[in-house]
Order: sequence, then C-alpha cells, then structure tokens
Amino acid sequence: MWRKIFLMTLLALVFGPAQVMAQYQMGDKEFTLSGSGSSDNEFDTTTFSTEFSFGYFYSDNLEGVIRQGVAVADKPGDNSWNGSTRIAVDYHFDMQNVQPYLGVNVGYLYGDDVNETFIGGPEGGIKVFVNETTFIVLSIEYQVLFEDADKADDQFDDGRFVYGLGLGFKW
Repeated sequence: MWRKIFLMTLLALVFGPAQVMAQYQMGDKEFTLSGSGSSDNEFDTTTFSTEFSFGYFYSDNLEGVIRQGVAVADKPGDNSWNGSTRIAVDYHFDMQNVQPYLGVNVGYLYGDDVNETFIGGPEGGIKVFVNETTFIVLSIEYQVLFEDADKADDQFDDGRFVYGLGLGFKW
C-alpha cells in the first residue's frame, strides 16, 4: 500500500505541475534541505537525520555542490551522532520543470558510530520544479568507503546506497 501511495505521489509531482520555465543559468545558486527519522513503537529509540546542500552553477548545466549531513540517535542510556561532508559536481539535463542530473561526489564520513573514512562515488537524481524557484528533489548516491585513493577501487563492491528526498530553492 505504501509503495502505491509513494508511486502515485511521485507521478503526480512529475506530471502534475504546470509547465514552468525552470531552466538553470550560469551563476544560479540553490539550497536544498532533506530529512528523515524513525522511532521504535515506544519511542525509546529515535533516530533523526538531516542534510543540506548549497550549489552554484558554473554553466547552464554544470553545478558544483557542497553537502553536510548529520544523523543523531537517541537510545536508552546513550546518544550518538554521525556526519558526512561532501563536495560534488553534477550535470543537469534541461527538461523544463523536470531536471534529471548525474554526477560524482567525494567527502569524509565521521562520528560516534562509524569508522572515520573517505567516501566518494557516483550520484544522480531528479528535481521537479513546482514553480520557477522551488523544487522537490529525489536523489541516490553510491558511496564507496576508502582510507586512501589507492584503495578506492578495491572497496567499490562494498559500498552503500544513500537515498534522499528533499525540498530545494534556486535563486
């Protein structure tokens, strides 16, 4: 049932909005914010994560991005946090109010519950503009964890997928 609701919402977002001219131009900037959370049935253990990013368009299609993510876990008798800081380069495919993108990112993973390490890999997503300056973004990354560049190829098969859903603004 939840899959059907998610799929119908996604289709409504992609095909429902009126055609707006949401083309990027060199010099445009954008800010995105996404988040998620979960709790057990008695709210004893709660996890919350948020991520924000700032992007700058170096051409009509090429964007440089810096991202900061933070996750906090509140467990009985213990609290912990994890973070990641990444930079990315994304190429946008202009389809008016729908803007798919592909790119690569690299950064660092740190915190209480992780082995601090470098991360990097491919990413992609889609931005669906609801007006000329506001969009909903769906993203996916494949993060490869590695301690130095020489070991990145060896770790590719042991990576992880990171999904995101957020809200963004361009100016």
